[in-house]
Amino acid sequence: MKVELENLTRQMYRSGIKYPEAVRAFQRTFILTVLEDLGANQCRAARRLGVHRNTLRRALHDLGLDIHLIRAAARRKPPRSTLANSRVDRSGGKGSIR
Repeated sequence: MKVELENLTRQMYRSGIKYPEAVRAFQRTFILTVLEDLGANQCRAARRLGVHRNTLRRALHDLGLDIHLIRAAARRKPPRSTLANSRVDRSGGKGSIR
């Protein structure tokens, strides 16, 4: 993982992204990933991130992230267990899930 982060950092630097932009992009992606993983539950996400819930809410505001949109997106995704229990039809058809 360290190598991947170093490669990404190098790419961002060489493409001209400034430090504040890189930090903001990382924060945004990291917070969104945790929120999506926890079904947009801010209290659980804050605990997982190691910050107070109000700090998370402030970060969401500062990053321009709308928790209502994040929640709506989390509701639209099927549970992972449903996807894991599905089998993809590889018989040459249209790739339907059984």
